[in-house]
Amino acid sequence: MISWRYVVPAVLAAAAVAACLTYFVAPSPPADADQQLALTPPDMNGPDIRTRPNIDQRPNAEEQAKAAFERAAAAILRQAPNLQASASANTNAQPTAEHIPLPKRRPIPRP
Repeated sequence: MISWRYVVPAVLAAAAVAACLTYFVAPSPPADADQQLALTPPDMNGPDIRTRPNIDQRPNAEEQAKAAFERAAAAILRQAPNLQASASANTNAQPTAEHIPLPKRRPIPRP
């Protein structure tokens, strides 16, 4: 009986070799094929300005990031007067005069 452990990789390898041979042996399209497509007459009616060009497209990541940045900037600017008022309101307050202890050094744990 033939083991599937050897048959499946052999079939995949044969398919890969056949694909490579087909790619390298098949004739390439003529070089002027692109030029023939360019010789078609242009649309003389002009663009249709009644419809948006990206009506079915969703905003990409860059546009979403830009919109999020603009919303955040607007929110910060709306709060700017409040921030100035709260910063200037505490100018008469005295700094803390009591001693603030520093953390003590701990010994290195030994195994």
